[in-house]
Amino acid sequence: MSKKEKLIKRLKSKPTDFTYDDAESLLLSLGFAKFKAGKTGGSRVKFMYSSTALMLHKPHPRNVLEPYQVNKIIKFLKRMELI
Repeated sequence: MSKKEKLIKRLKSKPTDFTYDDAESLLLSLGFAKFKAGKTGGSRVKFMYSSTALMLHKPHPRNVLEPYQVNKIIKFLKRMELI
């Protein structure tokens, strides 16, 4: 099982310790491009796939995503038929 497959399986289980780094690694391995969300975007990050964007707020000071962010990623990837 590849790292990408492991991350997808882990994401689908809705873990409470899914990190931003895990999400970024998964999205980039699925073909997303990462962009800073504007000049004054702060910790907002945009992941583009074709012409569709997924906006995430990079958590701080901890690196763990909130449950709503994990759900948002799952719904987005299912809608795009990537998982």
